[in-house]
Formats: sequence, structure tokens, C-alpha cells
Amino acid sequence: MNTPIVQLLVLAGIAIFLILRLRSVLGTRDGFEKPHAPAPTRSDTPRHEFEVIEGGPDRDITDHVPENSPAAEALALMKRAEPSFNVGEFLGGARGAYEMILMGFDNGQIEDLRDLLAPEVYESFETVIEQRRQQGLTIEATFVGVREMALVDATFDEGERLAEITVKYVGELTQVVKNANGEIIEGSASAVKKQKDVWTYARKMGVDDPNWQLVATDE
Repeated sequence: MNTPIVQLLVLAGIAIFLILRLRSVLGTRDGFEKPHAPAPTRSDTPRHEFEVIEGGPDRDITDHVPENSPAAEALALMKRAEPSFNVGEFLGGARGAYEMILMGFDNGQIEDLRDLLAPEVYESFETVIEQRRQQGLTIEATFVGVREMALVDATFDEGERLAEITVKYVGELTQVVKNANGEIIEGSASAVKKQKDVWTYARKMGVDDPNWQLVATDE
């Protein structure tokens, strides 16, 4: 056997030996493997530990007024005086009360609303309704809905346990004013108009009577 062939066989044997040696050390890889995560390194940067505060802000309050505002503090005092009080439920009731009171006033039928109106407000509504009757005017109104509604203020007198909450409404309704002959002198039965109102409700917390009363109206 000549020398070049012998050298070639020796080199091939060495190559095969090296391949087998490498496979025994590295193993085999099929497809993509997840790279090993580097070992954690020590850092001199201080870690910030966050303290877990039990409870946190009352979302029933902060969903409606800014946190730590005077209104928020008043609502918190109301809840302390009457734990069952819920701001969201109050606003739901105030939405329904707005429709009932507004339509009762426009249509001249407020007798069934005494529980929802403070005596002064009831008397002022009754006076306006009587003036319309004397002038031969009637209003035909249809409530469409509440377009906007927001709690804008709240106060609480701890001594009297008297709570007051002010709500802003933007209502939509149709309204027609007719004279004694039934002729339309104002409004339209088909045109929906917006009406803005700011109403304040009051109630003594912790008593058996659950009714809030309308104590002031403004536009």
C-alpha cells in the first residue's frame, strides 16, 4: 500500500474519533432548543418593596368623585353613619326619581310625589302648576331618557346626620304647551329637546325612612 493512501486512512480515522468524542460531550440537537438562561448576576441596585395596603380606595366613591375631595370625604362619612348606603344605588334611584318628578311637574300631577319632595319644593311646584291652570295652559311631555348624569357635590353634617347630594342631569324629552283651546303655542311633539337640571337631594342617615327628598333645584 503506497504512502498517500496510508496517510489518508490515518487522517480519516482521526476525524471519526474526534466526531464521536464531540457527540459524547455535546449530545445531539433536534430542531430549535430554548437557550439556557444566564445565571443571575448580583446587582447593587436597591430593590423597592411595595407595601400591600389592605382595602384601598372605595371604588363606590372614587368612581363618581375625585379621591380625597371634600365630596369623597362626605360620602365616606355617610357610609360610616349608615353602612348599607351605596353611592351607585343612590344614583340609580336618583335617575328614576328625575323622570318621575320631571314628568309629574310638567303634566301637573305631583300629588303622589310628596315623599320625594321637600315641603318647600312641593309648594313651589304646586304654585307653578296652579298658575298654569289659571292661564289655561297645559303641558304634554314625554320623557325620552337621561343623556348625561353626574354626582357633582356632597356634604354631610355629622351632628345632624344630614346628608345632601347634588346631581347634574341632562335629560331628553318632548314637550308641547297648549292654550285653553288646545292649540299648540310652544314646543313640538316630535322634536326631542335637551333639558339641564342640577338637583340636590337630602336625607338623615341611619333612620328607618329610606326616601331621599328633593330639596333644591337649579339649572
